[in-house]
Amino acid sequence: MTAQPSTRIIQEPAREIKVLKEADVVVIGGGPGGVAAAISSARTGAKTVLIERYGHLGGMATGGLVNILPNLSDISGKQHIFGLVQEIIDRLKARNAIFYPNKEDWGTTESSVLEYYLNANMGWFYVRQDPNIGGRERLLYSAVLDPEVLKAELNDMVAESGTELLLHSWGTRPIMEGNAVKGVYFESKSGRQAILAKIVIDSTGDGDIFVAAGAEYDSELESNFRTALAFTFWIANVDIHKLELFRSSHPARYALLMEELTTLGGHSFYFNGLLKNQEGVLWFHTFQVQPLASDAMDVEELTRVDVLGRRKARITYEFLKGNVPGCEKCFIMQAGPQLGTQGGRRVIGEYILSPEDMESDEVFEDTIVVLANNDNGEISAKHPTICIPYRCLVPVKIDGLLVACRAFSSKASVNQWFNIIPPCISYGQAAGTAAALAAKAGIQPRRVDYKELQFNLRNQGVNLPA
Repeated sequence: MTAQPSTRIIQEPAREIKVLKEADVVVIGGGPGGVAAAISSARTGAKTVLIERYGHLGGMATGGLVNILPNLSDISGKQHIFGLVQEIIDRLKARNAIFYPNKEDWGTTESSVLEYYLNANMGWFYVRQDPNIGGRERLLYSAVLDPEVLKAELNDMVAESGTELLLHSWGTRPIMEGNAVKGVYFESKSGRQAILAKIVIDSTGDGDIFVAAGAEYDSELESNFRTALAFTFWIANVDIHKLELFRSSHPARYALLMEELTTLGGHSFYFNGLLKNQEGVLWFHTFQVQPLASDAMDVEELTRVDVLGRRKARITYEFLKGNVPGCEKCFIMQAGPQLGTQGGRRVIGEYILSPEDMESDEVFEDTIVVLANNDNGEISAKHPTICIPYRCLVPVKIDGLLVACRAFSSKASVNQWFNIIPPCISYGQAAGTAAALAAKAGIQPRRVDYKELQFNLRNQGVNLPA
């Protein structure tokens, strides 16, 4: 048996760190939750700084090319998520950079409407079976967006809010005084610097800041595709009509070609891009499923999946171009600079959302958002919504810190349904508002008055129970 090499450790010399800024609230991570947190904090009157490691905002919604806002309504078609989510949708609509079903079709069972989304392989995002009407399929309110336009729109929203933005900056560690977070260290081309803040919001997705702060967390993962890393890419200049005609008129030949493509290591499953100003684009959301539950905190695993993903994208493009009618002039339009991931570390908060909550119908006294519960069959039919309490964003032992991303306090088996982009925007809206209220009042986030928080959220258009 070969002995494993021991881990070497070196001592980093102490050094003085420049304090670049001081703020009421600093948000680490400019993904869906972080952008919402920063905008809401600044709009609520707090001096806010947003730190983002990439050169763009939006996280999974832009850099990950996960350009889908699903489950905005329940199975019946009733909308539940409003607030900043709807504001973003409205702003993109004004730029012809988003697509969603007509409102009169939300909840419809009309087969001619449903077929449009099913034929595009988008049924998972748009169609559900409703046990309340004998399992018939119904249409959800979900949206797809242009990630490049969203990047620019989020820049505008952050600037308009008064938030100070630092791109190309990686928040690395919290500044601690005992069990309280007092700011953050970050790295950039300008070197290591610090920002001091009254409240810090961890929107890193994987809890990078709360882990370093010593907060308790849960890293259990469900073993399914939702915890696999994904490499997403788009192939453009496809004659969709010609491709679909070939697939429908020569099903056996098409199936053999897709089997060959898969054997070569490529990807045969795609979505028809639904954006009206980008016809002829195929979206490949490809999960690298070996191993099924990947570790998004392992830099060697991230490297492996990124290299593998680009190789598979090239195989897919070259095969389609050379063998499949309609793809003769296709090319790889873009590939996500961020790997897609949903599963990871989750903070242990003052409340831990559990599977039992999907069946309780409880309206918490600190409810910050109502979400559609669409993905659990009979449970969803009986309990079409779930309330999320503010306490899921508050670490149990660490002060000066909130969590606003998929790492909210929850069991893995329930987190997987409510860690997608629209809920994360809602968590961020609540966390940013709460952080601003706490900073102005000189109190810890866990001491924020729930009624005051809910009053402010309602004023921002969030749909909350009376």
